[in-house]
Amino acid sequence: MNLVRATRAEFDKIFTTRLWWILALVMFVYVGAVAGILAGVFGGLDTSADPTAPVLDMSEMHLIIYSSASAIGYVFPVLLGALSATSEFRHQTLTPTFLANPRRGVVLVAKLVAMAVVGAGFGVVALVSTIGLGGLVFSLVGQDARLDDGNTWILVVRVLLAMALWAAIGVALGTLVPNQVAVLVIVLAFTQFLEPILRSVSFIWEWTAQVGQFLPGAASDALVGWSVFTSLGAATTESVSLEWWQGGLVLAAIAAVAAVVGYFTTWKKDVT
Repeated sequence: MNLVRATRAEFDKIFTTRLWWILALVMFVYVGAVAGILAGVFGGLDTSADPTAPVLDMSEMHLIIYSSASAIGYVFPVLLGALSATSEFRHQTLTPTFLANPRRGVVLVAKLVAMAVVGAGFGVVALVSTIGLGGLVFSLVGQDARLDDGNTWILVVRVLLAMALWAAIGVALGTLVPNQVAVLVIVLAFTQFLEPILRSVSFIWEWTAQVGQFLPGAASDALVGWSVFTSLGAATTESVSLEWWQGGLVLAAIAAVAAVVGYFTTWKKDVT
């Protein structure tokens, strides 16, 4: 019951601020716009009357576009998770939290659980945006949105799991690097610049592709099963990807290792 009460307290901390819905709103607009643009471009190419235009295999194009929910939107639950942890250090709210519940490990687990649930909620928002706007544009250009496709609903479940794991990774990273500015720089620099470059390079040779599949973003795409980034890379080299469950284990392992290291290096220190 101690964990239940601690988890309830973490939910209160999250939803009594405006940050969660601001990030959710920005994510909704961002991933929806990307999905709509991709649906218009690829759907238009497929139906183009221009004989020189490439004809695309549309059998899984809807899945690739809908997967933008996690392939692009994952940075938002990571940021929320990281900020939820670093704000505890910045505003010293850990002090009353630890006075109320001195079992610091329970507090950390509660924060991970609460943010994983919120991350799944972010997944719902992202999917409503990508499937709603992407499917609408598909219909406008004469393509089937394929909402009755079983793979579409498999993707939905996997996106929710991926977004939950990303939120937990954010909490673990914020625990490991308690400085709020530093963690923001790390998250944005890695997700928006470093990892895309590493993944692009990894597609060049087969041996680098074998290594690149263990990058967090690649593992997330493997878990979801479809991704624009992975599809583009597969065109330049032999497709190398983890199984969906292996991708999930990689993300879970990253969260667990970062959380354990953060617990012993910063979480157990004097916070006053």
